[in-house]
Amino acid sequence: MSDTVQIKDTTKKLTSGKPMTLILGFALPLLAGMLFQQFYSLVDTMIVGKCLGVDALAAVGSTGSINFLINGFCMGVCNGFAIPVAQRFGAEDHKGLRKFVANSIWLSVAFATVLTIVVGVLCRQILVWMQTPGNIIDQAYSYIFIIFLAIPVTFLYNLTSGIIRSLGDSKTPVYFLVLASGLNIVLDLLFIMVLHTGVEGAAYATVISQTVSGVLCLIYMIKKFPILHFQKDEWKFDSHSASVLCGMGVPMGLQYSITAIGSVILQTAVNGLGSDAVAAVTAAQKLYMFTACPFDALGSTMATYGGQNVGAGKLHRTKEGLRAATILGAAYSVIAMVLMVLFGKYLLLLFLSAEETAILANAYHFILIQTAFFFTLGLVNIVRFLIQGMGFPIFAILAGVMEMIARTLAALFLVPNFGFTGAAFASPFAWVMADAFLIPAFFHVYKKLEKGRGQF
Repeated sequence: MSDTVQIKDTTKKLTSGKPMTLILGFALPLLAGMLFQQFYSLVDTMIVGKCLGVDALAAVGSTGSINFLINGFCMGVCNGFAIPVAQRFGAEDHKGLRKFVANSIWLSVAFATVLTIVVGVLCRQILVWMQTPGNIIDQAYSYIFIIFLAIPVTFLYNLTSGIIRSLGDSKTPVYFLVLASGLNIVLDLLFIMVLHTGVEGAAYATVISQTVSGVLCLIYMIKKFPILHFQKDEWKFDSHSASVLCGMGVPMGLQYSITAIGSVILQTAVNGLGSDAVAAVTAAQKLYMFTACPFDALGSTMATYGGQNVGAGKLHRTKEGLRAATILGAAYSVIAMVLMVLFGKYLLLLFLSAEETAILANAYHFILIQTAFFFTLGLVNIVRFLIQGMGFPIFAILAGVMEMIARTLAALFLVPNFGFTGAAFASPFAWVMADAFLIPAFFHVYKKLEKGRGQF
């Protein structure tokens, strides 16, 4: 039931119109922001690798999986919190929407506080458990400890940007992210090259820039969305709303973390191959993260698309959206593979010196194997996030379990037997296993909602 609050043009419905056009139009601004975010991540890695050396590059890279484990959980929780908001928006229940937003704020404060304390205390011990090489563990700890202290900032940005996207505005968070990305590059140069703060400087730059983008999203959300003008009673903690939010957010957070557990296990195996192998994986993964951005954008789009259309009672449009997104993902997969074959070697020189021939060869080998399986990665993102948006986050957890099992098997059997090549095949193996679960899961979810037994 809609109330009397008027909605300005800053909101956007994805419940009518051609799915291909809507998905592409919503995903492109997200893609622009993600590309720019990865661009400043690339610059960060370039500055660390070129100015501080291979050991510093390996130190930052060795924290990637544990960073994803913790901050991925934060991102997943916030994305999950945004789904009931998108569903209420699609159903035009604005009062219910505001209750979900208010309770997501209270829950975010609680999650951020607990996580910051726990991981701050355990941070160094986790690196020890991961068998981080002795020549890089001190730098790795200095970097990741600062990142983890800023977990509340991670919640701030991801929650506010997620809510804004759930209301159909995928452009504004991008503008703030671009601004923050530029600031990050400037601060990287200042801290590392001028103030000589080492890897800590790269962490400080990341934290400060993310704080800026989060604060800007919050100010924009308050000022530009009349639909979010709260009544006093709507700020009260509501156990039912909190339960629904946790039912969406915690499974999505766990999905990220469960997936990351497999990455942590795999990283531990790679660490055992030595710091040169870690440096090669770090450089390749930076390039991979850049080229995989379109799949991340499609995934975020499908979560909002699925949430709004299920909320509006237009279930049939989820299949149409899946078909359109799959076509887009397949087309990009071919383009990415061609680009990496032709230019991958030269792009890796952004992070590594030409003299590091063995490391460069391994990194190029790694990125070629990953991009060869990009279509399977695209399906993982598209189907997983669509299912989440439709209101079934438990399947995301199970898909994450499949990925974790695959990466664990790779760490236990592929890396010991095939060395670096085994590590390169670990993620493609995980994507295939996740797809084998997710595709049948989508049709199961669709039939369940079609028969009126869905969660929404």
